[in-house]
Amino acid sequence: MQLYKSRGFGEYFQDTFAFLKQNGGHLFKNFFIINGVFLLILMVMTYFFGEFYTDMLFSGINGTTNPLDNYLNDNAGLFFLFAFVFIVVALVAAMISYSFLPIYLKLFIKANGKHFNATDILNVYKANIGKIFIFLLCAILIAIPLAIFIGLLSFVLAITFIGLLALPLVIGGVSLYYQGALMEYFENKKGIWESFGYSWKLMSSKFWAAISCAGLFYLMSYIIQNVVSLVPYIFGMINMYTDFQPGVNPDPEEVGKTVTFLMIVVFLITFFVSSLLNIIVQLNQGIIFYSLKEDNENIGAKSDIDLIGSGE
Repeated sequence: MQLYKSRGFGEYFQDTFAFLKQNGGHLFKNFFIINGVFLLILMVMTYFFGEFYTDMLFSGINGTTNPLDNYLNDNAGLFFLFAFVFIVVALVAAMISYSFLPIYLKLFIKANGKHFNATDILNVYKANIGKIFIFLLCAILIAIPLAIFIGLLSFVLAITFIGLLALPLVIGGVSLYYQGALMEYFENKKGIWESFGYSWKLMSSKFWAAISCAGLFYLMSYIIQNVVSLVPYIFGMINMYTDFQPGVNPDPEEVGKTVTFLMIVVFLITFFVSSLLNIIVQLNQGIIFYSLKEDNENIGAKSDIDLIGSGE
């Protein structure tokens, strides 16, 4: 599939699913090869966090007046150490995961298809590790004023039902803005701030078509994630309710184990599904980015002309 191609609203959808049909296996396989270790670490850390949270929650069942204060007083050092490590690992894992799709599509264009492997992807990671963390720092700086503006806009939109329906467009637009900036930054032709400016320029060229498609993909992803996570939670709660005997006080320890197990199961399912859906959402944003870039620079058209010339 040619990524540098002028598209409209409908083709953003069609070509996203067409790309998945043609290259989905290769895309997801390499994603889990690259990100698998980080995902496992996050899962393990979340398991221990689940136990920590459940112990804290049920420590007050036997009459403790303030279980949170008591638990933190007894385990303050462990809590803050774990929180710090978790935040650092989560940030690193998030940036590695977030950078995967831009790197994948960059190699896809360079190799004229999926003629590359995880080693090639890792080499691009190594070559751009500095850019990834520069992008993270600059993205955080931009997020501060952007969050204030988006927060006020979201509040205004949430007042009316029609405005509430527009919230996914706001989130999709912000996500597309960041994604486009990172993809342009990886092209090695612009600085970080220039890349953010260029991303906005591209979005503005077909503003409503671009953010509408990105917003709808985000909305679909959000609905699917919540449905998937809700199903095991409902079945787990029903099972826990039916196991309790009338007139018998439940054992706090057994309740804690059940809640912990339920939390871990829901998390693992949601985490796996959300990882897949996030890649699909990013892929759609990549399709939009390269389409807008083609409209602005005619890269694909120039390549076709060069190929015609070389064949004569």
